[in-house]
Formats: sequence, C-alpha cells, structure tokens
Amino acid sequence: MSPESLEMNGSRKDMPVLFVGHGSPMNAIEENEFSLGWREAAARLPRPKAILCISAHWETRGSAVTSMEKPRTIYDFGGFPPELYRVVYPAPGDPALARRVQGLFPEHSIIMDEKWGLDHGCWSVLRNMYPQADIPVVQLSLDHFLPAAGNYQLAKQLAPLRREGILILGSGNMVHNLGLLTLPTGRLSDFNEPYAFDWAIEASELFKSLICERKHQELADYTRLGEAVRLAVPTPEHYLPMLYALALQEPQETLTFFNDKPLAGSLTMTSFTIA
Repeated sequence: MSPESLEMNGSRKDMPVLFVGHGSPMNAIEENEFSLGWREAAARLPRPKAILCISAHWETRGSAVTSMEKPRTIYDFGGFPPELYRVVYPAPGDPALARRVQGLFPEHSIIMDEKWGLDHGCWSVLRNMYPQADIPVVQLSLDHFLPAAGNYQLAKQLAPLRREGILILGSGNMVHNLGLLTLPTGRLSDFNEPYAFDWAIEASELFKSLICERKHQELADYTRLGEAVRLAVPTPEHYLPMLYALALQEPQETLTFFNDKPLAGSLTMTSFTIA
C-alpha cells in the first residue's frame, strides 16, 4: 500500500480517529441511541479505504495483526438471544494493510495472525457504521504484557495510516467494571439501563476533563488517579483502546464527544471523534 494523502473539502487532511464505547453485543442488532450515534458518526466521516480496529476483546502475548483475506465473525460472549449468534459481518480483510502495520513497528514485533477474525468489539460497532460490510477491516491486538504508557507510545506509530485513508477505530469502554454491573431485573435486556454509581460518574468526569486538557500522560498513568478510577478500570483492556485513539491526536485537532451516557451502574458508552 503506497502512502496517499486524503483529500477532504479541497485540502489535505488526515482521516479522523474514533474511540467508541461498545457496551453490550446487543447493540449490533438493537435500534437505540448508541447504534444511531455510531451511524451518525460514520455519516460525518470520509469513506475509509480500510479500517484498523483496536478492540478490548483481543489481547495477546506481544502484538498481532489479522492478515487473512476473509476474517470470521467471532461470537466472544454468552447468554444472549439466538438471533445475535446468527449475525455475520462478512467484511473482507486486507493482508496488504496488515503488512503495512507490521512495517510501522521496526522495534516491536507484530505477528501476522491468520486465526482470529473480527470480535464483537469490532463487528457490533461496524455493523451499524458500515452495514454493507464492503470496507476491508484489520484488527490490531492489545499486548497484554505492555503497560498503558507503552501502548500509548506504540499507538503513535500508527499515525502515517491516517494520511493513507485508513480509519483507526479504538473500541472499548472508558468506565467498565462488569463485576459491579447492576441490571434492575437481572435480564441482559436491561443492560442499557441509564444508571451510574457515584464513583463511575466521578471517574468519567475526571477522564473527560483530562482528555479535554490533553493530559494524555496522566491518562496513561491512570492507576495513580484514585479510588474511583481504580473501580472504573479494574483491568486495562477496555481502557487501552481509548489511549490508542488519544495518542493519534495532533495539536491542531479537536475532539468531540458523543454517546456520552452511563449504563447499568458501572459502565459508560462515552465515545469521541478526533478530527
């Protein structure tokens, strides 16, 4: 893939970057404010040549990138209605983009993976954004053994892809503690209940404040941010995709929040666009 500049509104500009709070897999098939928010976000974007997704649901020892031509749809969840397991998102892969990603990390080994596919952190969102599944999609894994600051620095090396028309999509949740999730009736169908614990609101507001102030290093060093953040990020996998997106923000770019709501006590759907 040869580098190309993206033409937008008659001038050269990088492809925007997205971070989405993906929440329940049911958002793939439900009509709700979050699926609508993803569709509206896609409508505001230039059409990508391909999509590179960093999902909370693919962690590996070291880093890996999907390199198959036809990635499978992965149902990495349980207990949901049968119709969710019948959904297929048949987007093509992009082996050339996978090799391009691998080449961006000369000092960090990236494994070319032929087994993974597209997990629900990826396809449940893209099914709403690009329902025709006609844009190639590649996933980049999270290195389970790399600290948050290391992931942030790694993400910066993806910047050239933005000038080549590649949409970089981080998919996780800013606040995500399933161990403290509160469903009023105990049914998964109540997952989108708009309720939040005080600590979840405190952590969310702190994160958004630091994001707006561009204090990325403090966000990368999140374990020092207090008890509310400790509860909001008990494990890092849903938080790290947000750092991947923030690492790609250029000084002149603005950040716009959308889908900014808490759910089920201990989760937020907060998403943002960088452009």
